[in-house]
Amino acid sequence: MNITNAKGFTLLELVITATVLLILASASVPLVKNGIRRDKELELSRNLREIRLAIDEYRKAAEFQKIKTPATENNLCPSTLEELVEGVAATGSASKKIKFLRRIPVDPFTGKAEWGLRSTSDDPKSRSWGGGHIYDVYSLAPGTGLNGIPYTDW
Repeated sequence: MNITNAKGFTLLELVITATVLLILASASVPLVKNGIRRDKELELSRNLREIRLAIDEYRKAAEFQKIKTPATENNLCPSTLEELVEGVAATGSASKKIKFLRRIPVDPFTGKAEWGLRSTSDDPKSRSWGGGHIYDVYSLAPGTGLNGIPYTDW
């Protein structure tokens, strides 16, 4: 019995097709992983910028005496990140507070709203905070970015 109009796929055709699809899918996995990592790095960069801008705005407000700072302090930087969220009393008003952040951003790599702090009295390369006024923040995430720079140096 000779069938000339056979329809369907042979087992060999199915195996070859599945193999080609598997190769294409496995080639896309590193691209997806790098895409996810790139997104986290972009979020880290944004969050660091947001905190740094808030510190700068605090400093400007203190410099132009828009907020009340202790008279004994010569430093114009905040003493904690929470101070940026909770707000600082505005000059000329007993009840008005100026807030610089809505919340402390989360580090996308650690999943926590915890950051390394640099004090005005610390060495710029130091990784231990001396408890002074904060002038900069950095990520506590281990590892290196796609650009080859450790996350702690961003």
